[in-house]
Amino acid sequence: MADIDPATGGRTPRSDAWKTALTVLQEAEPPFIPEGVHVMTVVVEYPPGDPGTPPHRHSGPAFGFVVEGEMLLEVEGDPERVVHAGEAFWEPGGDVIHYQDGNNRDDVPLRFTVTMMCEPGQPMLTLVADEELAQRTDRRAPRPS
Repeated sequence: MADIDPATGGRTPRSDAWKTALTVLQEAEPPFIPEGVHVMTVVVEYPPGDPGTPPHRHSGPAFGFVVEGEMLLEVEGDPERVVHAGEAFWEPGGDVIHYQDGNNRDDVPLRFTVTMMCEPGQPMLTLVADEELAQRTDRRAPRPS
């Protein structure tokens, strides 16, 4: 006879699946978390071949997960890389420029989620002007040829 869980009123025993249900996708130590942070989680969807958001920055750290497709990701100081479906990514936010988040494939859509910690009263995303990009070329990792 199965053990009956009193918390369920004798209906069904509790599952032990929770004990092995967790998989850590990434761990990070962000350089800062803005005081009074506002947290939001969004879903971003780009059609096949879409270049994504122009160079921008976030006021706080951002943590993401690619649900479908492949993202071409480039954050200032790091070489561009492909993040595949099922993989996580993060960026520190603040003054760091996020150069690319586009769809790396021209045959399938890209869908990813991002949880951002935004400074109060600041937009979650600010585009970077071409003049500033030109001034900071020394901070960008070498690009593949």
